Amino acid sequence: MHDSDVRPTSPLFPPAPDAPLPHTGYVLLWFPLASETFIFHEVRRLAEAGLPVRVYTMYASRLRGCSDAMRSTTLPVRHFGVRAAGRALVAFCRSLLSRPRLTARLMRDALFHRLRGWETRLEAIVCFFYGFLLAEEIQRDGIELLHAAWGNGPATAAWVASRLTGVPFSFTGRANDIYPQDGILPLKARDALFIRTNNRANGVYLRGFCPADQQDKVHVVYNGLTLGGAAPSLASFMPDYQLLSIGRFVPKKGFDDLLAAVARLRRENVPVRLTLVGDGRLRLSLKRLCRRLGIESVVDMPGFLPHDRVQALMRSHDIFLMPSVQTASGDRDGIPNVIMEALSCRMPVIATDVCGIKEVVRDGETGLLAPQRDPRALADGVRRLLADRDEALRMAARGRDLVLRMFDSRANTLQLRDLYRDACAQARKERASHV
Repeated sequence: MHDSDVRPTSPLFPPAPDAPLPHTGYVLLWFPLASETFIFHEVRRLAEAGLPVRVYTMYASRLRGCSDAMRSTTLPVRHFGVRAAGRALVAFCRSLLSRPRLTARLMRDALFHRLRGWETRLEAIVCFFYGFLLAEEIQRDGIELLHAAWGNGPATAAWVASRLTGVPFSFTGRANDIYPQDGILPLKARDALFIRTNNRANGVYLRGFCPADQQDKVHVVYNGLTLGGAAPSLASFMPDYQLLSIGRFVPKKGFDDLLAAVARLRRENVPVRLTLVGDGRLRLSLKRLCRRLGIESVVDMPGFLPHDRVQALMRSHDIFLMPSVQTASGDRDGIPNVIMEALSCRMPVIATDVCGIKEVVRDGETGLLAPQRDPRALADGVRRLLADRDEALRMAARGRDLVLRMFDSRANTLQLRDLYRDACAQARKERASHV
């Protein structure tokens, strides 16, 4: 183990009692990644809480759009990427020669499943082969627990490395990494030491992939807030009313419904403007839709913005909307982190009733819930909030109180740290009893 893997405990976190904390390898595709600020903060806080942690990424470094804190991190990270492809192939060949049956079984289980789209299949293949290199790396580094931050490719790499080394692995299931499942999710669920998810709806779903006697291996631990210290917004609710939405431009975000809702409001002489922050493969089609709906002049699409610029946007807008949908393939959000960020800024929120969103946006209490794929309902929600600013801000204040409790960074970090510690301690006891 390298000295750099052991992070000093922050005074915000008490030392872990009893069992030692396991040397933990976090497995991701990229780290840090601008769109995964919540994972960056999770790893950083775990390190501050005393967990000896090292990050392994299947791909190379990607700092575009990252905040200053992410760019300057001193967390120990080992990137694989294209330059490591030769080493991964050599590691695979070594395994094939020394353990041909196990290697062939892993290939059969991991590679011969129908997957959605070429990108998903390519990720699965890359992560499978890099799992052999990961196995060699974690043995050199003295890793005692592998944790994949996503249930798809990263969990596949961790699963392969675990099968080869005997080092236990776990994974977090969040959103499109488990919806729809990748064909080997039941195998990963069976073999994982535990599964963590960040909302109760996912917990129910993931237990369905576990053997009947392993249902209790799924643990719900909410994310920590990434804008927890944000000052409350004091929405002016003055025309032109400022609407805000943030997310990747992919089908499950439902931004076409949001644009249709804005067009409806404008036709009904409600003077709204929308700032739609993000980027992705649907960018051009969303711009074309704006033109077709005649709302180009009232929709601002500034592209992807670094996380450290989000707070100012939330303070300067009146209402946050998250029009998530479940796609035909089954892909959906878990609980988009931007909802908690908006509520932590005491910003009134309208969202759709998809997956775990209602755990946070409680209709009429902490925000408004609308049916998915219903632009009229989104527009009605906007009108309702604009008609009663005081009630809108009361709901936002209750939402802020809720997320500050549910997504308390310190409490949830300690819960995660103790989950890793206790699961590994129990695994050690079970191994010792079989010796």
